[in-house]
Amino acid sequence: MAYPHLTPPDAGELVQIGGFGTRYKVLSGATGGSVAIVEHTLQPGLLGAPHHRHSREDEISYVLQGELTVEIEGEISNVPAGGVMVKPRGRFHTFWNAGAQTVQFLEVISPGGFEEYFRELAGIILSDAPPDMGAVASLVARYGMEFNLESLPGLMQQHGLRLG
Repeated sequence: MAYPHLTPPDAGELVQIGGFGTRYKVLSGATGGSVAIVEHTLQPGLLGAPHHRHSREDEISYVLQGELTVEIEGEISNVPAGGVMVKPRGRFHTFWNAGAQTVQFLEVISPGGFEEYFRELAGIILSDAPPDMGAVASLVARYGMEFNLESLPGLMQQHGLRLG
């Protein structure tokens, strides 16, 4: 059941994985599962994720600060503050910060539920050294995602990126 919900500025649980932050603004439970909203931050020069696609969710990124670079199936777009990028389910995409300042953007996830992925991923990555890649693969599969890790070295070299 959806219910009225207010998240004040700077409120909401923060999950930080290196230079990639996720602040929970609206959990899917507040909307009856129809949508969730998280606020991401991405430090300069960082790749947010390898090429991947979602089988269940559409993502809509609204840039608040900085410029977010998004690649969807080979097409690259630079999304400035105030711009919006729709990342439809079923399409391989990735995103990064090629700029000199931190990028801050809202991610609207529809339907909701996927927002928990970031918390679970942090639990795996931050608890082990090195991370348990089998656990990461299991998490990715459980959320109906597919990663293209073979493209990672070329993507990082071509755009001068690093993982956070």
